[in-house]
Amino acid sequence: MRAGLLGANDGVLSISGLMLGVAAMRSTPSGILAAGIAGIVAGALSMGAGEFVSVSSQADTERADLDIEQEAIRHDSASEIAELRDIYIGRGLDPELAAQVSQQLMTHDALGAHARDDIGITEALTARPLQAALVSSISFALGGIAPLISGFLFPREAGLVIAIVSLVFLAALGALAAHMGGAPIIRGAARVLMWGASAMGITTAVGTLFSAPP
Repeated sequence: MRAGLLGANDGVLSISGLMLGVAAMRSTPSGILAAGIAGIVAGALSMGAGEFVSVSSQADTERADLDIEQEAIRHDSASEIAELRDIYIGRGLDPELAAQVSQQLMTHDALGAHARDDIGITEALTARPLQAALVSSISFALGGIAPLISGFLFPREAGLVIAIVSLVFLAALGALAAHMGGAPIIRGAARVLMWGASAMGITTAVGTLFSAPP
């Protein structure tokens, strides 16, 4: 979900900013649409590659940590049992129960117990590079489609319509992210709107600066 929301937000903001900048240069409607399509393709590939590299690094770190734990369990299991016991005591178990739990978990699945309770690696949170890359690429493309369709349907008022539609989508994404995180929805939407409007204003200004004379 993190990768999906981030990708969609980037898609809306990047493509709208790109199309607004090109529109400000007094480009033709076909040129604005071409810029949007090229931006979606390049952005989706870039997001996917970046997320894959980032999450792959996280996966490498997790594997290295698990290898270290496996070696420690193999050569000094008593210390690893004591380590788990101390963790459980710190979480509120009495020493006798903590020792019993650590001993039983080490017998059942020693590496799994240390991965979960010592390192903090669980099945649900394990790094999945390919999945993260696909989600980022697809979500970026889906987010970028909103301003692209706006420019296609309203070529004469492309700049205004793209800005309005994109800000609405950004506000919705900000509200959704805030809701999922348990934060105030209005604050989340307003924060994204502020940065989105600023970015669109800057790209429009840059396009105007390099625009051809009428």
